[in-house]
Amino acid sequence: MKDKEVLEVIEVARDTGKIRRGVNEVTKSIERGEAKLVVTAEDVDPPEIVMHLPILCNEKKIAYAKVPTKSELGRAAGIDVGCSAIAVAKPGEAKKQLDSLLMDKE
Repeated sequence: MKDKEVLEVIEVARDTGKIRRGVNEVTKSIERGEAKLVVTAEDVDPPEIVMHLPILCNEKKIAYAKVPTKSELGRAAGIDVGCSAIAVAKPGEAKKQLDSLLMDKE
């Protein structure tokens, strides 16, 4: 998945759907089966903070992606600080973009 496309889906979902920010919220979203896409930042320190997310996503068959920095992820989520993890719960108008992203991945 391309970083730019992933961030775009997050931005559109933020405005027209529903996203979850932060590791705890994302974890709950995965466990409840709400998440359609989970995105983490590669520069999370220590990495153990988000290490469980790809495993959970794999178990629940939820799409997973990484972007280079927490600041990019935070900006896409509409906050002024870095963000380690985001889940797209309801894609809203980003549904088509998200679907095509998921098709590219397969």
